[in-house]
Amino acid sequence: MLTYRIMESHQTKYLFFTGKGGVGKTSLSCATAIKMADEGKKVLLVSTDPASNLEDVLNSPVTEKMGAVQGLKNLMAININPEVSADEYRNRVTEPLRDILPEAAIKKMQEELSGACTTEIASFDEFSRFISGENEGESFDVIIFDTAPTGHTLRLLELPAAWASFSEKNPDGASCLGPTSALKSSQERYNKVVETLRDANQTTFYLVSRAERSSLKEVSRTSDELKELGLNNQKLLINGVFKALDHSDEFAVKMEEIANKQLASIPQNLNGLERQQFPLLPYNVLELQKLRSLYNEKLQEKEVEQNLSEKNDVNSFIKGIDELVNDLTATQDHGLIMTMGKGGVGKTITASALAIMIARKGFEVHLTTTDPAAHIQDFIDQLGELPANLSIDRIDPKIETQRYTEKVLAQKGQKLDENGKKLLLEDLKSPCTEEVAVFHAFSKAIQQARRKFVVIDTAPTGHTLLLLDTAGSYHREVMRNTGMDPAKIKTPYMALQDSSLSKVILVSLPETTPMREAAALQEDLKRAGIIPYAWVVNQCLSMQAGIKDPLLKSRARAEGEVIQTIENTLTKRIYGIPYLPKEELLPTLLNFYSEDQLEKII
Repeated sequence: MLTYRIMESHQTKYLFFTGKGGVGKTSLSCATAIKMADEGKKVLLVSTDPASNLEDVLNSPVTEKMGAVQGLKNLMAININPEVSADEYRNRVTEPLRDILPEAAIKKMQEELSGACTTEIASFDEFSRFISGENEGESFDVIIFDTAPTGHTLRLLELPAAWASFSEKNPDGASCLGPTSALKSSQERYNKVVETLRDANQTTFYLVSRAERSSLKEVSRTSDELKELGLNNQKLLINGVFKALDHSDEFAVKMEEIANKQLASIPQNLNGLERQQFPLLPYNVLELQKLRSLYNEKLQEKEVEQNLSEKNDVNSFIKGIDELVNDLTATQDHGLIMTMGKGGVGKTITASALAIMIARKGFEVHLTTTDPAAHIQDFIDQLGELPANLSIDRIDPKIETQRYTEKVLAQKGQKLDENGKKLLLEDLKSPCTEEVAVFHAFSKAIQQARRKFVVIDTAPTGHTLLLLDTAGSYHREVMRNTGMDPAKIKTPYMALQDSSLSKVILVSLPETTPMREAAALQEDLKRAGIIPYAWVVNQCLSMQAGIKDPLLKSRARAEGEVIQTIENTLTKRIYGIPYLPKEELLPTLLNFYSEDQLEKII
């Protein structure tokens, strides 16, 4: 019997859905918005995710301008597009100076305002207006935020205090955001926003998780960090809880056992939170009717019955990542391999497995991550012994920022007096320093790829695009200011465009929405001159033979259509990782390719 929980009536105006990428934040935030609109409330749904897929889930146009959701009277939706927000911010900073400065100076200022930090603060500037009472926020009964992946969200929420502090200490200075006076006019609004977020009578934070260790660990960390920011009104939503329908299916029984075990060992700090569970359903929760089914028992039963009655065979022929390793190492002994995609799709397990498998073939390999959540070590700890030719580290934002700060102080501080050094140090406390520092570490990793294999587990899509934007800004700066022959310059951005050196691996799940998100990322990369090498589809039930449970068979059937679409329209190279009912995922995956029978891995 499928279980579900109906979300209680909401008492606060502002609702935030946050958590690890891929856990179902968008589905739950959209379903909640629809339920409340159906009840007669006037609702606004806002996405702050750079990789937003509201349009796909709602099956309705959603742009950076507020608009009605098709088929509903009381629901409006908007995407806060980081690039659009950044463009508007740049214009707001430079417009007052157009009559004072020459066009060349204005153009240079806009170039300087093209980095990742500008994009983040501009996004927050837009986001904050809905809470401060601007942008028609007061005319809604409820405003629901489908936030970006956890690390991004926390950074967003920390910005008000960070920038207020920076601008107070540098009233006449300038940062990567332009004159700090352009920020001071917003400090009062930022303070009001923080006060509202901390008010339990106004704001609720829904921590969304799967019944999986890494996902629960992430929301546990998120809960603590939100509390440190004074954001204490939290509730826990556990999505996609699997209950076997056919207990003669060993695979299904094992899946249910693992889910129950994970839920039984939930992190201590989450036990005190009000908790609700939502079942794993045999259909993708897309479009209004299926979204409504999350909170409607009779409708959910009808959709489940209809879906399970389909008797199509499960057919999927997809190569494993062992063949991807063979292809990557067939003609070279070095290179950069980057796993990219939306948070939660399996970039980390893919990067870890590729690094181990390439090292086992005898090649020198360095494995690292740019993801603030840094889950690589969790997977590596599952292995008893590592190849001697494999090195592992992470690009830690705090450590890299400290190194970068010390380097700048050593280089520029020597010629400054005490007051100048003090101002330089204050300037380096700007939040954008972290972005620059991480980029420098990222650049070093690229250099190593000229003599060994470097596998980088990237942060969720939004972070990755911001990183590449920084690379592009750096590239433009070098090309404009250097006196060297452009033909002799090899910037990190150019290295990413060099397909002989760099191989971008797009990671997706075998579901419609993650596929569309990865396809959108592929288009963004292509516009930047970066052509993805291959796709990896993670958690493929259709790669496992002998599944009998009707719910799992239904989901496996749906995978076949997604995989076929990817293969026919999106890439010439597609590889798969099977769904593995095992807690120790990395060793199980590494052993999968030498095991022929399902019984050997369960």
